Amino acid sequence: MFDAPAPGQMFRSLAVATSLALLSSCAEAPAQKPASAPLPQASQPAAKTPAAPAQAPVVMPAISFNDWRDGFRREALANGIDASLFDRAFAGITPDPTVITADRSQPEFTRPVWEYLEGAMSTYRVRKGQALIAEHAATLDAIEQRFGVDREPLVAIWGMESSFGQFMGDKSVIRSLATLAYEGRRPAFAHEQLLAALQILQHGDIQPASMLGSWAGAMGQTQFIPTTYNSHAVDFDGDGRRDIWNSSADALASAAHYLQASGWRKGQPAALQVQLPAGFDYAHADADIRKSVAQWQAMGVQVSPQAASLAGESASLLLPAGHRGPAFLVLDNFRAILKYNNSSSYALAVSLLGERFDGGGQIVGNWPRDERPLSRSERVELQESLSAAGYDPGSADGIIGANTRKAIRGYQQRLGWPADGFPTQKLLENLRLQ
Repeated sequence: MFDAPAPGQMFRSLAVATSLALLSSCAEAPAQKPASAPLPQASQPAAKTPAAPAQAPVVMPAISFNDWRDGFRREALANGIDASLFDRAFAGITPDPTVITADRSQPEFTRPVWEYLEGAMSTYRVRKGQALIAEHAATLDAIEQRFGVDREPLVAIWGMESSFGQFMGDKSVIRSLATLAYEGRRPAFAHEQLLAALQILQHGDIQPASMLGSWAGAMGQTQFIPTTYNSHAVDFDGDGRRDIWNSSADALASAAHYLQASGWRKGQPAALQVQLPAGFDYAHADADIRKSVAQWQAMGVQVSPQAASLAGESASLLLPAGHRGPAFLVLDNFRAILKYNNSSSYALAVSLLGERFDGGGQIVGNWPRDERPLSRSERVELQESLSAAGYDPGSADGIIGANTRKAIRGYQQRLGWPADGFPTQKLLENLRLQ
């Protein structure tokens, strides 16, 4: 499930698609590498301009796959995995080269946040979600009662993660994770997930041939990684199995269980669109700066009358496209969604899509559609240039995280520009001139 995927945390330790690069600043694309949560699959922003993906250096393992598998087998058995189950799960398993290609791909281009949100809230997705809310009303009633999680954002997550169960991934989870544990960039993480996947099989929830998912090992209608599955998956339909692949009740209840554990507050919005006063200090648009809604209002931030009951709630200011675009106050439920997928664009999409199911979620204001997002190469150049100018953006990895935004704000303040921490072509050009 923008910020350094950070995914993320809930189910995010390994992400699920090919977009490792985040969109600029707070308008990043859904994180591809969650820390321990489900992973968005069908909703990943696609590259706007075709380009050959940059490849990370290839470091081949020192041992053969068979030797690695035999060593992992000994460890799995020592951790309680049945020998016959292991052998059945690994029958015919060989490294999957397409998984390694996906793992090493770093897309050069990303879509601007407004295009991502428009895709997330497509007419089809809104109408399909509305129909499913009506169809599964009784189940959603029971889930709300048990977990205290509102149905609209829950169904929005369902739509974002797998297009309501239509696109869950068709790769063997065991093969994908074995490949990543053997020669991926994050072998320790994949190793942990692979052991957890075997525990799922041993529990009897799914058979090896049916345990399918993304190249990164995210599974089912809610795209859980195995460790998240083991800690939060729920048998809600009462058939004795936690089946997030074939049971929408189990999948939705499992996601609700995770959001509940992440601090979800029933009946409260995740984000409020607001209007900022003239001369506002945009440096306050920082996820680490939290004020009560009343304190934001005292600073001139205009909130809708419907938000009167939220005056005492803690909120941060989000500018997903910088000071030229719409502004939002984001609350505790937004932060709960971030634990599912540590991307502010994803969390905003879930919030707005959930509101759209009830006829809301309309964005007031204009996006800076003339602003072309920086490519990955340009983001790396921006970070290197900021460092050369005496600011500390962190490592030049092309990810616009908290350190890079802080460095951008410092440079913007030096220029006398609105210090919104948002990377732009104009900012990069100015750094080039220096």
